[in-house]
Amino acid sequence: MRMNRRSRRTTAPTALLALTLAMYLARPAARAEDSVAYKFENYREEDGRITVETQSSTVNQDVGRFGHLSLTGTIDAVAGATPTGRPAPPGSDQVVLTEIHTRRKAWNGDYSQQVQNFNIDAGFAESRESDYVSYGWSVNTLTDFNEKNTTLRAGVAGTYNRVEVFFKPAYLPKHTNDAIIGLTQVLDPRTFVTFNVSLGRETGYLAEPHKFVEKSIEIITNIFLQESFAENSPNVRDHEALYAALNHAFPGVHGALEGSYRFYTDTYGIVAHTVGLSWIQHVAANLILQPSVRLYRQSAARFYYYNLDATSVTPVRQPTGGGPYYTSDFRLSAEDTCSYGLKATWKAGDRVEFDAAFEEYVIKGRDAITPASAYPRAGISSVGVKFIW
Repeated sequence: MRMNRRSRRTTAPTALLALTLAMYLARPAARAEDSVAYKFENYREEDGRITVETQSSTVNQDVGRFGHLSLTGTIDAVAGATPTGRPAPPGSDQVVLTEIHTRRKAWNGDYSQQVQNFNIDAGFAESRESDYVSYGWSVNTLTDFNEKNTTLRAGVAGTYNRVEVFFKPAYLPKHTNDAIIGLTQVLDPRTFVTFNVSLGRETGYLAEPHKFVEKSIEIITNIFLQESFAENSPNVRDHEALYAALNHAFPGVHGALEGSYRFYTDTYGIVAHTVGLSWIQHVAANLILQPSVRLYRQSAARFYYYNLDATSVTPVRQPTGGGPYYTSDFRLSAEDTCSYGLKATWKAGDRVEFDAAFEEYVIKGRDAITPASAYPRAGISSVGVKFIW
């Protein structure tokens, strides 16, 4: 089981595609440094909720004159309480929680090759948990033209996943496929803009196997029994996203501004908007400070219900991917998210670089029905070191 911000529900576009394309979303292409890096990250929700400790190492190495290889290994340790989807007991506003403990081991690698003004990157990834196995692939391209003032990008990615479910002794399949096309244009020596369009489809078992809904079932006339049912989501989810970013340098103050907007919609009925702002400030020759803020708003999935008792929905005993659809997972409710933080990067010479960051992460519901206790508030801290050769 995965926690909130790393949830399997938040892989649209897929994590693999996001990882592989991250360096292309807001900046023109640049060849990576030969280096080895280590990073430790701690995600900690308040009130005994989920804590995740992540350790990762990355090796970057040029291969010949025009090739580059990157390999990353990651270990996650997850523990703490998370909502089950069951509503708060009568007289309480605290939703029902359950304790989880799991570990994830993952690795991903990609190789890129530059051929004149054309760069192609192929990647592969694998992730394993006790109840979830994922394999992924990606192919991405960058093409520079107009005297390298314009960069065209295109990429495709996919994953094959196996999800363990409690209602039968089996792993059920889940597939994702994503594509992206975009353009980065240099407007002047201080400014460039980026536009991307991405499309994706998920198929197979798309519900969360550890999330439940509750319904009062009439067993005898006027006698009801409160029962729990596994959530049931559609077995197909299509999504689209539009992304735009502006980067402008201010040489007079040794800083730069990055602003972005992302629009997202899917066949679950979710419509989301994300606005991000970041300032990059060179405090000294070897020190960079980067404060940032990100605002996110989404509408609810059309089959999200805090409590099924107020509906005519009759749950099925085993999720099938067919109707009726229902979930009480707060991550599919109408919500606002705000995160803000600060990152510092210090170059301790030509060969060593340190970084540290802290981010505050707050989610609030917007439906006036789901209790505030369902939504977490978290602090995210990280430290890292990179050795360059």
